[in-house]
Amino acid sequence: MIKVKLLAKTDAEPLALASHAALKCYQAESPELGKTINVEDRLFNPGHHTTMQHTFFTFDVEGIAIGDITAGLHLVSPFYNSDQRSGRYCATLFSNPDYKKIEEYITTFWPSVKTTELDQIIDYVYSGVQTYNNNIARATEITRKFLKEERPFASEKSLDVSAPKIAQEQLRMFIPAIFPTGLDFTVNTTALVAMYLSAWTPAMKNLTGQMARIVMDEFPQLSFAFDPEKRRADEWGFDLHIRPHTICTSPSILVKKIGKDKRFVMPKLEHMHPVDLLHFMPEYMPNSVEEIETEIEISFATMGQDQRHRTIRRGNPIFSGDFYLPAVPAKCGLSPEAENLIVKWKSFHSRIPKSLLTVMAPYGAMVYYTKVGSYNAIAHEQIKRLCWCAQEEISEVGRLMRLDIQNRFDVNSKLLRILQPPCYETGKCVEGARYCGRDLRVRTPETYFPKRKV
Repeated sequence: MIKVKLLAKTDAEPLALASHAALKCYQAESPELGKTINVEDRLFNPGHHTTMQHTFFTFDVEGIAIGDITAGLHLVSPFYNSDQRSGRYCATLFSNPDYKKIEEYITTFWPSVKTTELDQIIDYVYSGVQTYNNNIARATEITRKFLKEERPFASEKSLDVSAPKIAQEQLRMFIPAIFPTGLDFTVNTTALVAMYLSAWTPAMKNLTGQMARIVMDEFPQLSFAFDPEKRRADEWGFDLHIRPHTICTSPSILVKKIGKDKRFVMPKLEHMHPVDLLHFMPEYMPNSVEEIETEIEISFATMGQDQRHRTIRRGNPIFSGDFYLPAVPAKCGLSPEAENLIVKWKSFHSRIPKSLLTVMAPYGAMVYYTKVGSYNAIAHEQIKRLCWCAQEEISEVGRLMRLDIQNRFDVNSKLLRILQPPCYETGKCVEGARYCGRDLRVRTPETYFPKRKV
């Protein structure tokens, strides 16, 4: 079950800090910290909430389903900081699950699910895990071969380390997202209140309820902000298209709108790495009002990665009904298993709550949604995504966007300069010991941006 611990908090008392912020606005001299006003009536109820956003809380969360993070905690609000356990480095997360815990998770948060459906759900989860376990050894061999082909300068040690990680990363498409994980999560007071009031899945209601109780135990004087009577009562989940599905071997992207190319201010590489200064320097303010709008279709797994860049705005995601099969499991001949798994999952549609159907989607279930980002936001995102240390699918989305923009303008478009990794411009890897092993001497757009297998 979901367990929450308070790791850290702002050391000043919250109401005293909010009062100090408010009085700072109204006095000619800085107020004394500790002098308090009626925060509930003078600040919270009138909606003067910036004064309460100087207090932060960091929580250690364990036992929450991966799907309840992707389709819940990380879905809407950008007002948080989060570091989630990586499946790339925790392979046993998928290979040896605790089915009893998964069953307990379902019966706790969706008690209306009947025993028959519950047994079928566990069978569906088990079938995905079996496909993973039965093929991980061969997938690792294939991955190593692909790595050697694509990255000729990768050391044997690097290949030995990377092959198992990337193999499980691609094979996890068969794993349902209801597997438990953990994360550190930092949020300010009013953002936590908003999350508490708006939570739309049973697990989110439970999680934010635990966070609220921890805060109120620490600071009972904040209880007025967490009104259980005002909490959202209904639930929400992704829509699912019930139609003939496709086993897809590539994500897709459609560039719908592009801002003016001539207004683009080309960032300097030293202003983007290792610290991104684009949203902080006045010279780049023109890039904040010109945007690129796209519609993408990617796997549920990669949607979780796509949420990391919170300066990008995203629309409502919808399950397309398709399944993403990357190069390694495709080479393993797992298309029939992919077909079987997506059919099993879709068979639960209309038989179980939509929020549960969403959370237990296989990693490979594809979702589509609209993304809008300023030039600065896109630059920040793509300098990470087009590096070959990034996962293959998220990198491919960036590559396809680059090709689309190149076709609309030309190969010399200034916009293409933000759709490339640092090594393309400099010929040097900025990742240090994590150098991917690709041939950095290849310097043409046609050869530097191939479709990757791994």
